[in-house]
Amino acid sequence: MLRLALPALVLLAGTLPGQAIEVQKSATVAAAPDKVWHTIGDFCGIAAWHPAVEKCVPSDKEGQKIRTLTLKGGGTLVEQQVSRDDKVMSYTYTILEGPLPVSDYRSTLAVAPEGSGSKVSWQGSFSAKGVPDTVAQDVIQGIYDSGLKAIAEKAQ
Repeated sequence: MLRLALPALVLLAGTLPGQAIEVQKSATVAAAPDKVWHTIGDFCGIAAWHPAVEKCVPSDKEGQKIRTLTLKGGGTLVEQQVSRDDKVMSYTYTILEGPLPVSDYRSTLAVAPEGSGSKVSWQGSFSAKGVPDTVAQDVIQGIYDSGLKAIAEKAQ
């Protein structure tokens, strides 16, 4: 009986949701925080600075800001802003639908003073969807890295 139960438990364990994956990235920008926030603070302004985004169409859903992102090379992401603090210079958003291999995605983009410039932080938590955790993590890290590099170049 134990011989039959053990393989079944191993299969079941492989289908259970795991711990949330966390990604945290930051970049130093040689510009004042208010200038950086002006560059990235508009929720749909991401099309002006992220190299993977071709266009952004804003909309509202039950009083919440929604952005529909058309990605360069194809694909569409729909994201919802769930909180925003212009004084702190941060906003948090979730992905409602899209081609990324993640679920339960929640992310915060923030600007803070650092020395004579700024520190931009981008952090998110999510679960892998249809791929190993490392693949989902690599995808999100790539999005953050290319976005932060573009912010550092654009906000100066």
